[in-house]
Amino acid sequence: MKSTKNFASDNNAGVHPLIMKAIADANQGYTLAYGDDSYTEAAISKFRKCFGENIAVFFVFNGTAANVLGLKTVVESFQAVICSAMAHIHTDECGAPEQFIGCKLTTLPTSDGKLQISQLQQSLEVVGNQHHNQPRVISITQSTEAGTVYTPAEIRVLADFAHQNGMLLHMDGARIANAAASLNLSLKAITADVGVDLLSFGGTKNGILFGEAVLFFDRKLAQNFKYIRKQSMQLMSKMRFVAAQFTTLLTDDLWLINAQNANRMAQKLAEELAEIPQIKITQKVEANAVFAVIPAQYIPSLQAQYFFYVWNEASSEVRLMTAFDTTAADIMDFIKLIKETIK
Repeated sequence: MKSTKNFASDNNAGVHPLIMKAIADANQGYTLAYGDDSYTEAAISKFRKCFGENIAVFFVFNGTAANVLGLKTVVESFQAVICSAMAHIHTDECGAPEQFIGCKLTTLPTSDGKLQISQLQQSLEVVGNQHHNQPRVISITQSTEAGTVYTPAEIRVLADFAHQNGMLLHMDGARIANAAASLNLSLKAITADVGVDLLSFGGTKNGILFGEAVLFFDRKLAQNFKYIRKQSMQLMSKMRFVAAQFTTLLTDDLWLINAQNANRMAQKLAEELAEIPQIKITQKVEANAVFAVIPAQYIPSLQAQYFFYVWNEASSEVRLMTAFDTTAADIMDFIKLIKETIK
């Protein structure tokens, strides 16, 4: 099968060579299992240097587990998680929050993936009413499913609202590296420093092979996570292999270098698409996603050579994702095909 790059997802990219080397380097001799090893200790130390010494860090296999198990640790079944109707936990996790937490997801419409305080006010109307799920967590995605980025000020407003009303703020950070790169800020500046309580830290979309991290910024919130992780079949025995990846990702700003490239390539793709009259960019390009309307009759031909997803069939809006290894040549080859197809 011919291997070609595409613009469907940064999940489709391979593994960064330095990450693959880290896995191979960790494959030496015997060490303790289940995270009681020096590799896991080193990775947690890296996270604490990035986010603060008082955090609790845990590793799981994938992003759905990071989101769901993190939330399960702080949410009771009679409570609710408030999120955007675009949120990954609502649209792309096959009902996992409802299945494993038993709670309700309260979704709010967003045009750009970003929740607004004016929307959240109505969630307080049910507080104390035994007939309704009680709001416990506000969950945001950074960068959002629409490719937009929350500013620190926007996050702080949401965190303050949550805390003032007995709630917590969860961040699905599957693409947090892209958000930090877009804002030219540290990871801590858009999480711990602005009131985030719980973070799902993504690595798979930024060059690692497998594994995500769950970070609690108040260790007391993490008290039961290790038991929930085990019960949910997410405790890996050979944890050194995921830990070694994160140590490398967080060394010498590899996480940032990877994200910066993906973001630059998205900007370049958007700039080139904007020059094609038949195509309309529909969202701000702030991270590594480009949303655009392409005339429906041309999409199958383009997908045959460069696969990507149609985001909205009715409007013919597509989502184009760039990755840590996307090159300018990849962009220009794709643009050439579009121009040859749309005449």
